[in-house]
Amino acid sequence: MISNERPSPYGRRPYQGPGSGQGQSYGAPKYAQPRPQVVEDTLKNGEIQIERKNFVFSLKENPRGRFLRITEDVGGRRDTIIIPSTGLAEFKKLVDEMVKAAEEIPPKA
Repeated sequence: MISNERPSPYGRRPYQGPGSGQGQSYGAPKYAQPRPQVVEDTLKNGEIQIERKNFVFSLKENPRGRFLRITEDVGGRRDTIIIPSTGLAEFKKLVDEMVKAAEEIPPKA
């Protein structure tokens, strides 16, 4: 032990790097059970295409509450963000501010 290290309350654990077959690496464990499917009801859908990006807006509800799922699809690659309904008014306010700024601030030459 190096002089400035403190002993772990969990005992000494040797390094177990990727592929060692022991320990837990980042992400799901090797033999993780799949999560149970959560039932989501779709309340409203909307879709827009901007340049080569396709955006899908889905207002959904599950046992935990309502949320807005925004999915960006670019050439088959998808990225998604989820905004709980409790934050939608704040989200709209910020987007409105960004739209206003984009209209007011002149583009750089």
